[in-house]
Amino acid sequence: VQLQASGGGLVQAGGSLRLSCAASGRTFSRYVMGWFRQAPGKDREFVAAISWNSGTTYYVDSVKGRFTISRDNAKGTVYLQMNNLKPEDTAIYCCAATRSTGDARFFAGPAKYDYWGQGTLVTVSS
Repeated sequence: VQLQASGGGLVQAGGSLRLSCAASGRTFSRYVMGWFRQAPGKDREFVAAISWNSGTTYYVDSVKGRFTISRDNAKGTVYLQMNNLKPEDTAIYCCAATRSTGDARFFAGPAKYDYWGQGTLVTVSS
């Protein structure tokens, strides 16, 4: 599986962005998908995950109520809608995938994922 993230950019605090991650491969629908981010000088952080059939989603506490993860299996794409962005959301965001039909709540750790895309930079100005 190859992953290609896009949609990053510069936005003012309070603004919105939608990230996309396009996946190759015919079995996309059987993959748990996740978003992670890494800010300068910080460790990689889990942001959100979604199960293969969108039945479950899971978020880090700091983005709950502001970010929404979704997927379109027909298009092989997972999205991250980010609203009410804050300067502390500034980071490189990347998507990840792992073949599983499990609950998204169990996929917060980066070690759970087998495939990673390149990052897309999100910068939130104050």
